[in-house]
Amino acid sequence: MIRLTYILVDAWMDSYPREPASVTLDIDDTCDVVHGHQQLSLFNAHYDERCFLPIHVYDTEKSRPVAVVLRPGKTPGGVEVRAHLRRLIRHIRTRWHNTRITFRGDGHYARPEAMTWCENNGIDYIFGLSGTKPLAKKADEIADDIRTRRAIENLPVLRGYTETRHKAQSWDRERRTVARIEATKLGLDIRFVVTSLNVGSAEWIYDSLYCARGQAENLIKLHKTQLASDRTSCRSAHANQVRLVLHTAAYWLMLTVRDAIPKVRELATAEFATLRLRLLKIAARVVETTSHIRLAFAAACPEADLIRCLPGALLPLGP
Repeated sequence: MIRLTYILVDAWMDSYPREPASVTLDIDDTCDVVHGHQQLSLFNAHYDERCFLPIHVYDTEKSRPVAVVLRPGKTPGGVEVRAHLRRLIRHIRTRWHNTRITFRGDGHYARPEAMTWCENNGIDYIFGLSGTKPLAKKADEIADDIRTRRAIENLPVLRGYTETRHKAQSWDRERRTVARIEATKLGLDIRFVVTSLNVGSAEWIYDSLYCARGQAENLIKLHKTQLASDRTSCRSAHANQVRLVLHTAAYWLMLTVRDAIPKVRELATAEFATLRLRLLKIAARVVETTSHIRLAFAAACPEADLIRCLPGALLPLGP
């Protein structure tokens, strides 16, 4: 099961023709509602459901899945987050020794254990951060200015940014914290992020870098709606993890087909013979991807007859 999970990471690295200079990985968890007594299922008060909270990691710039890990239906703690990051980075570093890696996630992942580990191992991060009174006090001056200017100019909304150095009680050092301050007729809204990055303005850190993580949420929805990856109905947690691996293998096939399909403009100008050739290339690429996944699975677990377990998207294809 562990070897199969690492095959997904290898498939992601294989999608790059050479070692990239930098990558940004989005890490997030999603609610996977269960209806029985599956192992690891817990009641989560936030979702008001009995569920799993599997962790998904995506390379959103390329819309590629990196890893999917089944886990209990509770918010991950600092030690758990650090363990997931450590295992993933350890595997990536076996092939990519010089790539600059940045993790991006919401407030669940702004854990002191995870941030300290990243800093000690040369990994960058940008995580959402829950607002506290000491932290909000540091943004009071800028917040009052934005709120006052909005009221004087009678604007529907006015947004501003600021940054500070902050050290929470559980942190071992001060860290760069960026605040997005938005004043509307309904009141004031302040959002914080914490990052190891020392470059870029506060506005760029929040708007251009952190907010881009919304694409990962779209990819998770795609994973669940189009591939039914929340069909984790086995009682065994091991079996459900293998289900997630197989659904993600089908995800790779879907992405392969999507990337190979000609654009509308190309279809409009293509002659029939050219179009036929392109369609044959698409079919060949899908068959090649299918064969690669099957061979990788067979090499990882030669004792398991996984071909019988593959999703329907994989069965009609390949030799």
